[in-house]
Amino acid sequence: MNMDDLISKDSIKLNVKTLSKKRLLQDISNLAQEFLSVAGSELYSSLQNREILGPTGIGNGVAIPHVKIRGINKLTGFFLILEKAIDFESADNQPVDLVFVLLAPENNNGSDHLKALAMISRCFKDKNTRSKLRLTKNIESVYAILTEKEDSKAA
Repeated sequence: MNMDDLISKDSIKLNVKTLSKKRLLQDISNLAQEFLSVAGSELYSSLQNREILGPTGIGNGVAIPHVKIRGINKLTGFFLILEKAIDFESADNQPVDLVFVLLAPENNNGSDHLKALAMISRCFKDKNTRSKLRLTKNIESVYAILTEKEDSKAA
């Protein structure tokens, strides 16, 4: 599995204006509804419930909201760079400006979902990757950074 299995250029949004985590989760739900023909209200409820279980802010200004959702048949991701960082209740208490949303089919056995989460986490643990993403101003460049093969990152 590679990052380009999860996202496309169309699923990347830059300079997203939002004032709160709640509003961001609503915006993500609306975006997914457009792309995947899923019920936005159901997705929003699932994302909210996931955040209640434990915030998905992983630190260093990154959050990875993730849920299983009815009505999709493959793992799907969305990546957003926020115009202004917001509180995401991250463990390091740092506000979040990089958000990768992972949606998995409800009937997914979990292993693909976990592999995808691990891959996304590895990507965002890299300080250089986070810096490049924050400095990038166009979707094509963001897509290239995210889909860069892990082999070349290690080189």
